[in-house]
Amino acid sequence: MAFILLQVFQVLFAPIPGEFTGFLGGFIYGNIWGAAYSTVGLIIGSLLAFSISRAAGKPFIEKFIPTEIIEKYDTTIRKKADLAYFYMFLIPGFPKDYLCFLLGLAPMGYKEFLVISTFGRLLGTVALTLQGSFLRQGRYKILLIFVVISAVVLIAAYIYRSKIENFIRKKYT
Repeated sequence: MAFILLQVFQVLFAPIPGEFTGFLGGFIYGNIWGAAYSTVGLIIGSLLAFSISRAAGKPFIEKFIPTEIIEKYDTTIRKKADLAYFYMFLIPGFPKDYLCFLLGLAPMGYKEFLVISTFGRLLGTVALTLQGSFLRQGRYKILLIFVVISAVVLIAAYIYRSKIENFIRKKYT
């Protein structure tokens, strides 16, 4: 329960890095339970962020989401672009927690949001959980391979982030 709450708070309060908590889940609980507990916490936290934003509106989220992020995604969020939202959740390093709040302002229902955010986060959650589990099991070679692959993907996503985001916006919104 405490770990699930940690994941919930990690979504709602940006200073807690999700990468750390996902890794921690794998280290403490192993592959399956670590991924399951992380996913449950992320679902609850994401739904809370979405609901808070939906209820409180844009003036509320403007108090804690940087203006440049709101302005950058405002046009996309105002459209019905489920596939674009899904891809945003897939992009490593994308501010997914902020996205949950922003999507509370989007023309989408709870069910759509739940599917998009859950499946969009799942690959990253599983990858982080596996890495934590490999460390606990002392499987350092496979951990190193996973870390190197993750680092390459993260660096590439960071370098090409604007191009990826622009492509998604043009193609799916």
